[in-house]
Amino acid sequence: MTPLSFAVHSLPDPGVVPQQRAGRWKMLLVLAMCAAPVVASYFTFYVVKPSGSAYGELIAPAVDMPADLPLTDLQGRTVTPAALRGQWLLTVVHGSDCPAACERQLFVQRQLREMLGKERARVDKLWLIPDSGTPRPEVLAAVSQKGAEVTVLRVPAERLQAWLKPAQGQALSGHFYVIDPMNRWMERAPAEPEPKKLKADLDKLLRASASWDTAGR
Repeated sequence: MTPLSFAVHSLPDPGVVPQQRAGRWKMLLVLAMCAAPVVASYFTFYVVKPSGSAYGELIAPAVDMPADLPLTDLQGRTVTPAALRGQWLLTVVHGSDCPAACERQLFVQRQLREMLGKERARVDKLWLIPDSGTPRPEVLAAVSQKGAEVTVLRVPAERLQAWLKPAQGQALSGHFYVIDPMNRWMERAPAEPEPKKLKADLDKLLRASASWDTAGR
């Protein structure tokens, strides 16, 4: 019969556990410091609301763009929602036929971004098309002008309607939608706004996020 053997194991070093705990606390502290500017900017805009209330309607809590939202460009190539992150998105929703109201809104979209001056580099213009048609050549030319390009993407209507919501009694095309750099829908404003008032909202958002948001993706 083989005799039983009793292995002798060393006891845990009493100094290791406190060191592990200290390491975890340091990691949590770093994460909190990274998140603090984002939290502070949203608290400032949603709760403190500097310089008066917003012109548009704030969406609280903000609504994440679905990670699997099926987006394609006009050539049929897939665009991932993650590719849109990193910029504020001033967004319009119109069909490919783009009637006069659509053209006016695209013009206002362009003017609003230009009114932001040096901060306009932090804002992109987005046109979401919930159908499979092709916009008229003159509309495509207008949204493709160098330096004033609009990102034009198709998305199935039912998926778009499950994410963005118009005000009661309004169509999706009846608003501007403001999406933050983390792909969260956070404000809607009239499709035919008072430009200076909507610009003031954008100014507040850009100021509140200045500590963590920079131009470009």
